Amino acid sequence: MANKAQNRELIYGINAVETALEQSPETILSAWMVKGREDDKRMARILSGLMSVGVKVQYAQRHFLDEKTENGVHQGIVLEVKARPPRNERDLEDLLDNLDPSDKPLFLILDGVTDPHNLGACMRSAWAAGALGVIIPKDKSAPLNPAARKAASGAAESLPLFAVTNLARVLDLLSDKEFTIVGLAGEAEQSLYDLKLTGPVALVMGSEESGMRRLTREKCTSLAKIPMAPGVESLNVSVAAGVSLFEAVRQRLL
Repeated sequence: MANKAQNRELIYGINAVETALEQSPETILSAWMVKGREDDKRMARILSGLMSVGVKVQYAQRHFLDEKTENGVHQGIVLEVKARPPRNERDLEDLLDNLDPSDKPLFLILDGVTDPHNLGACMRSAWAAGALGVIIPKDKSAPLNPAARKAASGAAESLPLFAVTNLARVLDLLSDKEFTIVGLAGEAEQSLYDLKLTGPVALVMGSEESGMRRLTREKCTSLAKIPMAPGVESLNVSVAAGVSLFEAVRQRLL
């Protein structure tokens, strides 16, 4: 029998909690709020929302929430929810089979990003840019843990995360669906701003330490770099993802 704790996870931080309450209130099992925050306007709305879906809020001292979140930035509110694992290849294939290329679908692919904060920040940017989802390898990637959810600031409850067993196969599948696959690499010769990003596009970011794996790089339609001032080696992966995603958004608005 599975451990009950393995089927539960924490969500904390005002934005993440508000999104969970709006998007998936049926998954909320328990809630804790720090004493003395009940009169805060946003907290009052959260409290009212939790009560409306039948979740009793337990009041606690701040140190209790600090310990529960392992000193995460909880902003005085913590939820325990039913765990929702990432989606898989079959879910992604079903989505791709029903896409209309004229809708200009956009995906973000993270090839080996291992920092949960970076994963969350990338998901937030992808959500804001209107991407259909974020795709990661099932192995050697950051988990969608409470820290990632907090950094995602609500995106983790709204944007699909696909954890796939074989990323190379998924890249082939995207190519078959006529996606342009753009890998970001600092050593690339052409600029991201010189590429056409107005059709179906998948943007690929490599790991924080070593960039894209060789096979991932070979599957890309093209490689591009973000132009930077002399002496600057690279951007944080979540910043690079945001820049790239919103270059695609900019082009689509022209």
